[in-house]
Amino acid sequence: MLRRDVLKALAALTLAPRIAMAGDAPLRTGAAEPFNDQTVLRRARALAASEYTPRPTIPPEWQDMEYDTYRQIWFDTRNALWAGSGGPVEVDVFPPGLYFPRAVEIHTVSDNMAAPVLFDMEAFDHTDQFPDLPLNDAMGYSGLRLRGDLLRDGKYTEYAVFQGASYFRGIGTGETYGLSARGLAIKTGDPMGEEFPDFTAFWIEKPGRTDAAVVVHALMDSPSCTGAYRFEITPGERLRMEIDATIFAREALDNIGIAPLTSMFLFDATMRDRFSDFRPNVHDSDGLLIHNGAGEVLWRPLANPRTLQISAFADTSPKGFGLMQRKRDFGAFNDLEALYHNRPSAWITPRGDWGAGAVTLVEIPADLEIYDNIVAFWQPATPIPAGGEQRLRYALDWAADPAPATPLLPVLRSAMGGRMEGGLVIVIDFENGDAMPEDMDAIEVTLRNSHGRIAAPILQRNPETNGPRLAFTFHPDDAAFAEFRAQLRVGDAPLSEIWLYRWTPA
Repeated sequence: MLRRDVLKALAALTLAPRIAMAGDAPLRTGAAEPFNDQTVLRRARALAASEYTPRPTIPPEWQDMEYDTYRQIWFDTRNALWAGSGGPVEVDVFPPGLYFPRAVEIHTVSDNMAAPVLFDMEAFDHTDQFPDLPLNDAMGYSGLRLRGDLLRDGKYTEYAVFQGASYFRGIGTGETYGLSARGLAIKTGDPMGEEFPDFTAFWIEKPGRTDAAVVVHALMDSPSCTGAYRFEITPGERLRMEIDATIFAREALDNIGIAPLTSMFLFDATMRDRFSDFRPNVHDSDGLLIHNGAGEVLWRPLANPRTLQISAFADTSPKGFGLMQRKRDFGAFNDLEALYHNRPSAWITPRGDWGAGAVTLVEIPADLEIYDNIVAFWQPATPIPAGGEQRLRYALDWAADPAPATPLLPVLRSAMGGRMEGGLVIVIDFENGDAMPEDMDAIEVTLRNSHGRIAAPILQRNPETNGPRLAFTFHPDDAAFAEFRAQLRVGDAPLSEIWLYRWTPA
């Protein structure tokens, strides 16, 4: 799925915060039915026992509208679920059309009863240029958005969105939307094409007035599997989602991604020469961070390769992983519109033992920043057999720096460029920290490469950061690629994260 297909539409629908008031057409609900913690599980299990059937589509006039036309209709937040109640959350819905040809079911849950939210065109506002389009029985909403009084000023601002396939996004208070998450990744990077499961129905539990979290249930469906998901979402400076999912396999799932994160990386200082741009960096995330089961902390800078690259970091019982945006200064991007410096990182913490598998990174070539070309997920070593089911639990944190702190010096940035004498200079800046020795001579460098030649590394103190800078010259010779691994150590103890990088010719 292209980034523009999901995120561009969301950006068009983002509304300025406003004080909640009673609207002219508040969302209405239908007849309620009993609901409990087994309702979605039973539905997903039953659905998996039958052949996959795509949902009906809305009229073609809605699907064929131009992007600028779609921007001319929007939800009036005064009509939100629970608007004006003073509760912790208000829920908006999105119109169908354009990139979203199939509606999703949305239900509210209160007192163990679930009521469907009825489709109503009057809940939307639009310009006088928006056309009069036909409706059919498949009309419905394309997704939902959660808003809360995060600053305690009476203004309900958004913090989570579910829209498009099984995509969802979150932000900490004051952040700008960036990378996305998905319910499940299937056949990512497969030459036969990727499969994108859909969240087809949602159930939102009405929280109490003093509740910090809101619970959202979701039903997933796709040709290969179904799924029942429970999200417990707590907004704040760090937005936390506790996710409990059960997957039901229609067919053997031997190429799936658990807890997938999707992001955009166009360029940084490792490949600045490929793009003529006034900005020094363009990306939603700049690295994959892994806390593996062996106790190591790995940092893998992202790349925008010429060809598809898939990297698997084998592990057992991982502690966590995530796509991070470590550059936090405006000057690192110089972009007044995209505000890349304000975009969140996302961190996955497994609940329970995930066993053997690999944190997998997929890097897809991209020439424009409208494409999501980075995917990271956990790929279990054991496939889910046809007819089988598997429960997965994890926390997903959205914040500027949601990963657990360690005493190791983090990698601040990586850069690369040619030398007049031949070869490439590779520079790695590490952050300063309490473990940093005063005497630089006490630091040892471990550096390995798989192909090509490297000159002896040079370690210096960076006067701007007061942290260490590692630099070395790499001669690719005829190498088609090269894998690097570098770390700073003091005696037998690690001082820094392990820096990993895959070089490919520009």
